[in-house]
Amino acid sequence: MTSDRTRVCVLGSTGSIGTQALDVLATHADRFEVVALAAGSDANGLAAQVEQFRPRAHLLVGDNGPAPLEDLATRQDVDLVLVATGGMVSLRPVIAALSAGKVVATANKETLVAGGHLVMPLARDLAVRTGSNALSWLRPIDSEHSAIWQCLSGEQLLAVRRLILTASGGPFRTWTGDQLEKAGPTDALAHPTWHMGAKITIDSATLMNKALEVIEARWLYDVADDRIDVVVHPPSIVHSLVEFEDGSLKAQLGLPDMRIPIQYALTFPDRLLSPAPSVDLFKLPPLTFEPVDETRFPALAIGRAAGRQGSRASAALIAADEVAVRRFLDGTLDFRGVAELCERAVVEFGNGHQQPGVDELVSLDTEIRSWAATA
Repeated sequence: MTSDRTRVCVLGSTGSIGTQALDVLATHADRFEVVALAAGSDANGLAAQVEQFRPRAHLLVGDNGPAPLEDLATRQDVDLVLVATGGMVSLRPVIAALSAGKVVATANKETLVAGGHLVMPLARDLAVRTGSNALSWLRPIDSEHSAIWQCLSGEQLLAVRRLILTASGGPFRTWTGDQLEKAGPTDALAHPTWHMGAKITIDSATLMNKALEVIEARWLYDVADDRIDVVVHPPSIVHSLVEFEDGSLKAQLGLPDMRIPIQYALTFPDRLLSPAPSVDLFKLPPLTFEPVDETRFPALAIGRAAGRQGSRASAALIAADEVAVRRFLDGTLDFRGVAELCERAVVEFGNGHQQPGVDELVSLDTEIRSWAATA
């Protein structure tokens, strides 16, 4: 970094995470400069951001295709790349950025679920070369992974007994199996605690998001699947926990506001004043926890099995989920069909070489999406 401020490139700037990231960056304009923005297809939203932040470069991917994202992510005047895009489109820019020695803060699940075997060695190599750790270079933005990262700060991984990811339970936590048969998009989008984009909200309703987070955790923290648990925590105040060998637990608490984990990824290791509201302990609801009902919500077990199988199976899972959610939202697939389609995709495409390269992953992603659209 050669300037007084950290120079940031935001990929996916007009989406939910991207707009909240820009809110954080604007709050700390003395610490950060937005030098590049990229959006998918929201031309008006991108134009408004360009007007506000005056970046040196901006890109509407819908007009140019994904290749220029790598150029933005590797610009000489970029220190940190914040990845707020969904889909496989982000894998090449993340690999390119890490290869160029850039810090990457990512909310993109495909980066690790499908490409963890390609991405994490780059982050670990940077850590070895700089005497730091991999999470200094590849920084998670998801609230659960940010919570674990914060709980592990100053700790030894050898002392960790298990990681505990929390799930809100989504809008269907108390619904019976018969009720779930009739669940529609409006029901699924009514998340009780978080305000998020449609895709992640539906993943929260199916609990597929937790399956994907388990796979991400295995890559980020180098912890085996059987040492990662998921518990339902309806208030969404405890964002995840770490249990240590001595029996002690560390948890990260905060209101359900994504600006907190976004800011931590941007400012690490510093903690700055946040635009998010602080917790009033006297107004908190009881901090209750429940086991996951995998009979009503089979996506968690389906996803964990895919993660244990390997990267090809994980890639099949996440590509099929993207299409399944879209089909559920447009009415061509029922709620239970989302998990079922993902399971079929893993069976259909998940076998074979489990260390696919980038080209193979991109090709596989395209093939699965085409299949899932009509399966």
